[in-house]
Amino acid sequence: MKVKICGITNQQDAKDAVEEGANALGFIFYSKSPRYISLLDAGRIIRTLGKSVLPVGVFVNAPREEVLRAIHETGIGCVQLHGEEDPEYTQAFPVPVWKAFRVGPNFNEDELTRYHVGAYLLDAHVDGRWGGTGRTFDWEIACRAKRFGNVVLSGGITPQNVVDAVRTVRPYAIDVSSGVEISPGRKDRQKLLRLFANIRTIEG
Repeated sequence: MKVKICGITNQQDAKDAVEEGANALGFIFYSKSPRYISLLDAGRIIRTLGKSVLPVGVFVNAPREEVLRAIHETGIGCVQLHGEEDPEYTQAFPVPVWKAFRVGPNFNEDELTRYHVGAYLLDAHVDGRWGGTGRTFDWEIACRAKRFGNVVLSGGITPQNVVDAVRTVRPYAIDVSSGVEISPGRKDRQKLLRLFANIRTIEG
């Protein structure tokens, strides 16, 4: 299972996350997010990462040209689309694509079948928020969604509930952001330590 720490805004947090065992780091290029990072700053961090760490760029309803520019200028190796992008939009990028879906009371799992992407990221639906809500959803939905492809479990994962989350869903990856923060965009080293220590108890 892969572990992505999202909302990286500085070099120290990236270093701490990777040292603890993160397989992927998320860089949010949505300017309205409190975890926003510029292409320049993200590129500086990404250039220090080893090849074993996947840098993921997070976008919300961005023009295709903007995403392509970010890929070229920063070196991100994966695109995470967190808005209302249609299936056609997700095709023809030079790196793998993860499509995010906000899971609420009216979520229809069949919607996933319209998208042919590397992974489906499932997050909690909160009105007016595209992600980073710190809220969980019914993980049984994520279990059922696995029949469509790789599932990245997101939404309210913390050091306290990560064991239950992983044992329940057995996802392709988990995505953690607010659950290991001091404040939006600033990670807590001790929370990172506890998160990965608990994950290691599952993996043996």
